Formats: sequence, structure tokens, C-alpha cells
Amino acid sequence: MVMMPNENLARAASDPSFASQWVQDNVKKHYPATQIHAVAVGNEVFADPAVDKMNLVPAMTNVQKALARLGLANNVKVSTPVAFSAVTDSYPPSKARFGDDVAQPVMKPMLEFLQRTGSFLTVNIYPCLTQMQQPNKIPLDYALGNAEHAVVDGSNMYHSLLDAQLDATHYAMEKLGFANVEAVLGETGCPNKGHTKNHKPPRGVGSRRLLDDGGPEATVANAQAYNNYVINRVLSGNTGTPHRPDADMDVYIFALFNENGKSDDPDDVERNFGLFYPNMQKIYEFDFRGDGIQPAPAPPTASWCVANAAVGDDRLQQALDYACGHGADCSAIQPSGSCFEPDTKLAHASYAFNSYYQANGRAISACDFNGAASIVYQAPAGEYVLTPK
Repeated sequence: MVMMPNENLARAASDPSFASQWVQDNVKKHYPATQIHAVAVGNEVFADPAVDKMNLVPAMTNVQKALARLGLANNVKVSTPVAFSAVTDSYPPSKARFGDDVAQPVMKPMLEFLQRTGSFLTVNIYPCLTQMQQPNKIPLDYALGNAEHAVVDGSNMYHSLLDAQLDATHYAMEKLGFANVEAVLGETGCPNKGHTKNHKPPRGVGSRRLLDDGGPEATVANAQAYNNYVINRVLSGNTGTPHRPDADMDVYIFALFNENGKSDDPDDVERNFGLFYPNMQKIYEFDFRGDGIQPAPAPPTASWCVANAAVGDDRLQQALDYACGHGADCSAIQPSGSCFEPDTKLAHASYAFNSYYQANGRAISACDFNGAASIVYQAPAGEYVLTPK
């Protein structure tokens, strides 16, 4: 994937001859001896204060026209890597949308261009860093791709933050009317050392930039776990997401080497994303060839449906009445029943919700109740929850 630098965008947007010459020099001269499948016009442009984002789509258009004139447009597509920070309200994924500053002026015409040319949106996603920003809200195993518990969003169940963020991007595109454009993972990775600093960039500058929030330090073990999860996932062919089960996954691991020029502080995470030290020694073991690769494990089969206390007693009561009136066995939570105690709305609702869920074959749709319940994969505490048979 050959990248046109951000500093070239203004001229490529205004001068088709410049775009043509750039394509001639950087693509045509090297193709097909070099396997080039795409041109990335700029990199995380929305996060670069030195670039006018309104130049992005015109520059992409001129580059694509230059490829077409050379007969390369069918084999070499035009895209642009977008930082995930362009997506807002990303939890749950189905609520995601693009930020107001980019949605209509840039993303909509860009998606029209990508759809018309048969291309794809490239998005850079860093679940490890998202978890470092919110360590008290995001479980580490969820960020590393091996969570046993699922995050439920409607009929979709997420066991990895990577899938959730990819689908958030898909949902954001759909809200603009582009369900047929695929979001392709561009950069992803996990730092092997260091801590965040008091970088105070504008919104989203560099998808790897974080504000210092006192979060955990990066470790070799976490970097190894995440990057091997991504590598093994691609090699296993299990590349779909809950919302787009047929999606493919091409990915660039960021980065090949630790980069000592990123910061003067050797403990800054910005310097420590590499698979190798600069002397070409591996930082940890990984394998791109697929020797001994095991398919991603299936989600656990035992599961329970529990009530969500955050919705309040009124909504719990409405959902409880529905469950008991539509097949749940609620006799045990009556005043004389064996599971009446503890006599709380939350306990009774959890019992009824789980009874309904188990009776309906543990279908995902049977544990929703308009957000009043969620699926868990470890037996909840308390005698009021049925054990699945």
C-alpha cells in the first residue's frame, strides 16, 4: 500500500497533472514487479492540523483518475487511513456515528467515492490503547481479544474490542447510507513497553496518541498476546465480525521496529510498538506463517441472562411482567416460592429473565428486554439464577 504524504494533498487536490506524475513515479514505475494493491491518500488527515481536510476527497479523486488513465484502477484501489477517533458514540457499536465535523463535509462524499470505485475505507484501530485510557471500564482480556464474557449489542455478541470497534465503523457508515462499503483494518498493534505522557494534541492526533491518565503501563506480554491474536485470527480465516460475518481482514501490524526517533523518553509508548528491536532481535515470539495456528476458540456454551440494575425498578418490573407472562417459570419467586429471597426487584428479574432465556434455547434475542438484561458466561452469584441444562 503506497502512501501519498499529507503534505502532498493540497497540490494533488488542485492539480490533476501533479497527481498523475505522482502516480507515475510512485506506482506505475514499480508495478507489477512490486505487489501494490492500493494507494493511501494521506494518513489520519482529520487528526493533522496542518492539512485542510476538504482537500482529501478531491485528492483521492485525482489519484484514482490517474490510475484509471494508466489502466491500473481495477487492481490498485484508492483509500485513506482514518483514525478511529473519527467515530463517536462508539459504545455500543450500533450507536456509533462519525463526528459532526467530518460526517457530512468529508465522510459522505468519501464514501460515495469509495462505493463508486469499488474501494474500501481503511481504519486504524488500537484496542490496547483504548483499554489503557479506560482501565476501569474495559477488561484487559476484552482488549486482547480473548474475553470469555460477551458484550451484547442487540443480537450481536462481542468477545473482542477489535470487533466492536470495526463494527462501530460499519454502523457509522451505514448511518450515512453506505452499507455496501467495507471498513478494512489498516494499522493495529499494541505497545510492548512504556507509559503515556502528557501529550495534549487536538482531537485524535495520531491514533496512537493518548493523554496521561495514570493508566497501566504497556507490557511485552500484552503486546505479544494482542498481536498474536490478530495474526492467528487472520491466518485462521475467522475474519468476520458479528455485524459483518463475511468481512475479510487485511491488516498492517504497527510496527516492524521500535522507533527511537518518536520521543526523547525511552519509556514513551510511542517508541515501543515494534515486533523487533532496531538490532533485528525479536522482542517476543510471533509467527506470520501459520505453523501450528489454532482457530479462534468458540464462545463458551454455558450462559445466563441477568438483569441490568442501571435501568431502574420500573423498567425491570415491566420486563419481569413480560417474561413471566411469556413462558418464564416464575413460581419460585412468588412469596411462598423457594427463590423468593432475596426479595429484590433485581434478583427476581434476573431469575425470570434467565428462565425465559433458557426456555428459548439461549437465543441472543431472548436476553434483551429492551436493554434491561445481558448475557454472562460465568454463573452469577445467588441462588435465584437457574443453571442451564
